[in-house]
Amino acid sequence: MSSPPIRSSVRILGIDPGLRRTGWGVIEVEGNRLLFVGCGSVEPPQDLPLASRLLAIHEGLATVLGDFRPAEAAVEQTFVNKDGVATLKLGQARGVAMLSPAMFGISVSEYAPNQVKKTVVGAGHADKNQIMVMLKVLLPKAEPKSSDAADALAVAITHAHHRGSAAMLLKVVGL
Repeated sequence: MSSPPIRSSVRILGIDPGLRRTGWGVIEVEGNRLLFVGCGSVEPPQDLPLASRLLAIHEGLATVLGDFRPAEAAVEQTFVNKDGVATLKLGQARGVAMLSPAMFGISVSEYAPNQVKKTVVGAGHADKNQIMVMLKVLLPKAEPKSSDAADALAVAITHAHHRGSAAMLLKVVGL
């Protein structure tokens, strides 16, 4: 008689990048089970120059990475809007959000906002209230204090759902 296989858990960091607030959310995945670990946001002072705000985002995420020790990370992709300058600045925050886990040797996956909404809510054009309702169902102990932290948890959940296909893609591409 053999014993059942041991289920290993994986800790995932989700990041919702932004210059005003970069949301982060950490979950633990054990098989099909999702467990809330922590969430919050990094909020650099708005009166700082851009480079200093980006540094504050990096330092805040580095603290989260050091405290929670995730094995994998996922970042929400930037959507392009009509204000090109704002899009470029958001892209810089997103670059920092991808760089911080990479500096810790953690693989980083990316997910489009519509994919995150579709995975968590079932509709690609869900609003923030619908995301909050589903987070209560999927992670009952989670109480994000901002929509950025909630979005980051949704990104982590999306990665938990799609991480097998993301790993397969990396093998196919040869990374």
